[in-house]
Amino acid sequence: MSEAPKTKGGLEGAVVADITTSLVDGENGRLVYAGYEIEDLAAHASYEEVVFLLFKTRLPNKKELEEIRSEIASHAVVPGRILEMMKRLPPKANPMAVLRTVVSALAHYDHDSENLTDKTKAYHTALRLIGQITTVTAAWDRIRKGLEPVAPRVDLTLSENFVYMLTGKQPDKTVADAFNVYMVLLAEHGMNASTFAARVTTATGSDMYSAVVSAIGTLKGPSHGGANAEAMHMFMEIDNPENVEKWFTQEIKSGNRRIMGIGHRIYKALDPRAEVLKQHAVKMCQATGNTRWLDIAVKLADLARADDYFIERKLYPNVDYYSAILLYTLDLDIDMFTPLFAMSRIAGWAANIIDQMGGRLIRPDANYVGPLGLKYNAPQ
Repeated sequence: MSEAPKTKGGLEGAVVADITTSLVDGENGRLVYAGYEIEDLAAHASYEEVVFLLFKTRLPNKKELEEIRSEIASHAVVPGRILEMMKRLPPKANPMAVLRTVVSALAHYDHDSENLTDKTKAYHTALRLIGQITTVTAAWDRIRKGLEPVAPRVDLTLSENFVYMLTGKQPDKTVADAFNVYMVLLAEHGMNASTFAARVTTATGSDMYSAVVSAIGTLKGPSHGGANAEAMHMFMEIDNPENVEKWFTQEIKSGNRRIMGIGHRIYKALDPRAEVLKQHAVKMCQATGNTRWLDIAVKLADLARADDYFIERKLYPNVDYYSAILLYTLDLDIDMFTPLFAMSRIAGWAANIIDQMGGRLIRPDANYVGPLGLKYNAPQ
């Protein structure tokens, strides 16, 4: 029998689809959404513009932008029974597990939920989900604290609505703008693990809600969506900028630990999203007068940048490193970081789900490395 072909672990290097949503150039530290450099979009675009771009592969005009903003906002209301269900969940439940459960339940309130053949209907289902996931994320943070959820407003952008539903107050522009940048930067990222999971589910002919639940379950893992939470816990463990060098020597140089948020499966140069988030983290920290966590992060990154181990392996800060500082400075609990990731990435998931609709079943091969020739013997 001929030897089975070998593949790299984790399907590294395997191409599974042709996509138009994004280009991830890891060697050169470049990220492009449908032709637009991520730095350009982060500086100028609203999240709604990026959603339109990912679905239509072009930016909207003013009329189209208002239409998509309005549709997302007007369909962001979550059914009352869903909110009542959320109130009965344990307050200490994992927020990503809550999001996974609620998205699955939302399918029962969408009469088009089982339709995965009409791409126009799927597009409007996607816009509904984009709005509702934002509402659910804000609602859960309030419900578990004993507060009543705040209904979304139809006159606000998604980022403004999130701040409003989270706080119950008129959204602060600086905070809403920071959220918008975060949302733009994480909306799409090639064939990442959660997007691949969504496409695998879609390829079976299943529905959009099931595909998004698959993606949420995948993003929930600390090796994917939970990395920024791990980075923030690391900064809190270090506690003070004065402790960085000692911690780096004892924990990193000894080989006991790795720096969470430094290094990336794809990027062998600086993650372009990291630099943008760093700039906004600096602004937010200076505005609040609390630069403690940023000072720790910058000092630790500087030590890594000068260390031969990190230089030789081309390990640089990734999107999780500075997003942790930004989100924590915005007064979000650490366990809410990953739901915010999902709140952004739903745009990329949905665009890929619609692209995959009607495609061939995704069914890779595997190399069998177990025994052969065994004979059955009855239990004695």
